[in-house]
Amino acid sequence: MTITLKGVMQAPVTPLKDDFSFDVRGFEKMVDFHVRHGAPAIAWPHHKAESLNMTLAERKLGAEAAVKTVAGRVPVSIFVGTLAEEDSLEIARHAQKIGADAILAITPYFWQPTQEEIYDFVVRIGTSVDLPILTYNSPYNNGEGVEFKGDLVRRLIERLPNYVGMKDASFNCEKFMEISRVALAMRPDFSIIIGVEHLLAAYPLGARGSFSSAGALAPNLCNKLYASCVAGDWAQARECQYKISRLWQLFREQYPSSLKGAMVNMGRPVGPTRSPLPTATPERQTYLRAQLEELGILQTEPHGW
Repeated sequence: MTITLKGVMQAPVTPLKDDFSFDVRGFEKMVDFHVRHGAPAIAWPHHKAESLNMTLAERKLGAEAAVKTVAGRVPVSIFVGTLAEEDSLEIARHAQKIGADAILAITPYFWQPTQEEIYDFVVRIGTSVDLPILTYNSPYNNGEGVEFKGDLVRRLIERLPNYVGMKDASFNCEKFMEISRVALAMRPDFSIIIGVEHLLAAYPLGARGSFSSAGALAPNLCNKLYASCVAGDWAQARECQYKISRLWQLFREQYPSSLKGAMVNMGRPVGPTRSPLPTATPERQTYLRAQLEELGILQTEPHGW
């Protein structure tokens, strides 16, 4: 089972109408924008897409729209994390039915499962479909309480031929190296993808790319960062990484509403954010615009769709 996941892959937000309903046409437009501007893969709906604020019906509808819009140009992975395991299984089977290329799985939220419980869950998901599966490493300090260790990764690779990669949000170099050492020795094409914007730090240790928020605003900068890493141009890579890291710090405050608010300044409005998350105020949007201008994003990145 082969799938190529590398580069700065885009995980789009979820556009909403003024009445907070899912704007499917707007979503299709956004997905196409990402592919046309160099995204090597589309991943949806991650947390920045308000996945936990969406119904299963909306998530299936969005998955169908993503697969249809991409039309085979790049891989599409569907995030199946939910509050209930049966719902995750349902979304995973739906993803296979509609022709998605992979799924990304995490255990149900809030609980802090043991390594054995995580193993059992991933095996149930991974054997319920024929699709490639990635797991989401999001340790306790991030709230989900799902931490993968090297031995767990080893067991899953031995058990699941379709276990092809991991989204890592551990922010821990030592733990990342443990996973990378084990996984790449057993499965050299295993794709370790950084869950946030810290690609430069992880790339020399075996990361193949990142799932990006910054690409919603600055696809050119994201593509330049990855190309610099591949070329070993570390001076340019650092320059790109500094800018992307500053963007990430902007987004982390009022996440993901700040990301949506910043998109307004690029001529790509995507509507409000669902409660209990706030929607970026006009004052917040003005502040974000000033930051984008200071970083040179307004001057160097595409505007509109």
